[in-house]
Amino acid sequence: MKKIDSSQTTVTPPIAEKRPQVLELHGDRRIDNYFWMRNHQDPKTIAYLEAENAYTQAKMQHTEALQQQLYEEMLSRIKETDLSVPYRKDEYYYYSRTEEGKAYPIYCRQKGSLDAPEEILLDQNELAQGHDFFSIGVLQVSPNHQILAYSVDTTGSERYTLFFLDLNTRQLYPESISDTYFSLAWANDNQTVFYTKLDDANRPFQLFRHTLATDVKKDILIYHEPDDIYYLAVGKTRSQAYILLSLGSKITSEVHYLDANNPTGNFQLFHPRSTGVEYDIDHHSDYFYIVTNEQAINFKLMKTPVNAPSKENWQTVIPHREDVMLSGISLFANHLVIYERKDGLPIGRVQNLKSGEEHNITFPEPTYSFFEGSNPEFDTTTLRIHYTSLITPPSVFDYDMETNERELKKETEVLGGYDRTQYNSEKLMAPAPDGTQIPISIVYKKGIKKDGKNPLYLTGYGAYGANYPASFSSTRLSLLDRGIVFAIAHIRGGGEMGRKWYEDGKFLHKKNTFTDFIACAEYLISEGWTTSNALAISGGSAGGLLMGAVVNMRPDLFKVVVADVPFVDVVTTILDTSLPLSAMEWEEWGNPNDKVYYDYMKSYSPYDNVEAKTYPDMLITAGLNDARVKYWEPAKWTAKLRELKTNDNILLLKINMGAGHSGASGRYESLKELAFEYAFVLDRLGVEKG
Repeated sequence: MKKIDSSQTTVTPPIAEKRPQVLELHGDRRIDNYFWMRNHQDPKTIAYLEAENAYTQAKMQHTEALQQQLYEEMLSRIKETDLSVPYRKDEYYYYSRTEEGKAYPIYCRQKGSLDAPEEILLDQNELAQGHDFFSIGVLQVSPNHQILAYSVDTTGSERYTLFFLDLNTRQLYPESISDTYFSLAWANDNQTVFYTKLDDANRPFQLFRHTLATDVKKDILIYHEPDDIYYLAVGKTRSQAYILLSLGSKITSEVHYLDANNPTGNFQLFHPRSTGVEYDIDHHSDYFYIVTNEQAINFKLMKTPVNAPSKENWQTVIPHREDVMLSGISLFANHLVIYERKDGLPIGRVQNLKSGEEHNITFPEPTYSFFEGSNPEFDTTTLRIHYTSLITPPSVFDYDMETNERELKKETEVLGGYDRTQYNSEKLMAPAPDGTQIPISIVYKKGIKKDGKNPLYLTGYGAYGANYPASFSSTRLSLLDRGIVFAIAHIRGGGEMGRKWYEDGKFLHKKNTFTDFIACAEYLISEGWTTSNALAISGGSAGGLLMGAVVNMRPDLFKVVVADVPFVDVVTTILDTSLPLSAMEWEEWGNPNDKVYYDYMKSYSPYDNVEAKTYPDMLITAGLNDARVKYWEPAKWTAKLRELKTNDNILLLKINMGAGHSGASGRYESLKELAFEYAFVLDRLGVEKG
């Protein structure tokens, strides 16, 4: 491997002004020298961010050819003009398609058959003109297929404006509704919609009812959730019979339901919230089905009559099991689909509701991901599923729930002659300090030798009970084809191994997440996959917290670190109830107003634990309009790292001044951002340009 010297660009890094701010709680004093960066109205804040961007650009200037090469490679593998697999709803087939040179999808449908003329519902490219950022939130057609409800965000703040389009006249309804969120439900009268509004902390906290072509100011407030830790969403059962108002904190839920044929009626409480008890409901004929964790850490399935839904009438359908996690269910006219996790892998079963017969949905690879696709029709025997693995491109199957047969409708085409037989994927197990075996999904190009010399890219997340999917990425081929091994550490705090796996990586067990990740890195080194001098790590958001924690704990173990929109100022942020990552997060991380949690969170908070020591090469990213992890967290962290680190390893902050948590919105700009990150990693690992 040939080392590329980025020190050829000599430029002075920005030094942020220090304005000591005393933060005191529980008799503990913290001095935050960069607290002032929270004020984006302060000209010095924007000036500092722009100075960091200029420094990053200068230090990466020598990689511009590599960035371009990577971008062109990634783009060349994508079929730019492409079509999603249409799904049927009543008489219509709905799909999206992309066109070469256009950054966004075009949403379409055909009536009667796939040979019918195409009707364009919404061309996101046209709507996005004049906007640096553009995102679609809601996209829902009315039950009679005549009206399209859609919402847009033009800043990355995730505050959407809702519009209604008459699909016959192509005219917008006169009203628009601002500050809405992702969920919406149509009543069966095709005139009434239910939508959610956001509070100042970007929490969906109110449900409104709106009648088309009426003044928004006259909309009826249906529900207001005063508790800051609860999040409100609205949806509809596949049976089309009920509208569901769902309220959830991190560990507790509550559902209210309404007859979709009676939109002006009153929502009924299904079961009152009880701290620590989660449940979801769905509907089938005379029953509600309930997935709940009450006295069932891995969840169980119950059902109860629609006309007598109270708790005493709940009947067990699938009991709790210690070794299987019930992830969810899907109800159709004659079938129940059961989604589970066992031994770290997603599995599925289909049960015939009349005969009781069951069969499994099986997959052949050692590590993979599958999930349900678009299945809007209730009375069908066809189940649309998506499958992918580290070496199998995203594949869409139609699964016959009667015959147990599956038909491949489409495998995403990877241009340029991708040959999956040239790559291997494996599932490894790494021992954690307490003896727990941590799964690792790994992929590499055949011919790799475990001689301890391979560059390796290790990533992880480990929060909120989320599963890090072992899925295919055509962009990742730019790493694999350069001899880089790619691995995912399925650490505690995620949900890969069941609910206890999650609970063992949260609250006062959070440090298991970090020590698990370190153990995975050490295992990969001990097994000859790589060496610490060739090990790059990456994580975003809560995975950025992971990066910050492990780099404080073991900076010697890693060569390169990429932290995307990292949540790193844990204590200060979660204490500030005006922010999204505050009160709602108390049930994930703990409430720092309690000294026990305060002390524990402070002991791992990346920002609070930056010290005067050597740190690896680091790239940190942020979005100025990020509503989830505010831009000042990565900015303050960068400033403190720059102040205290004792070596000359490179430290860069790249902040998107016109986007939010997910970065650039268009597919081309997203690829450029990824090419930049890959170029940084390849450059610092000393991997040849390819």
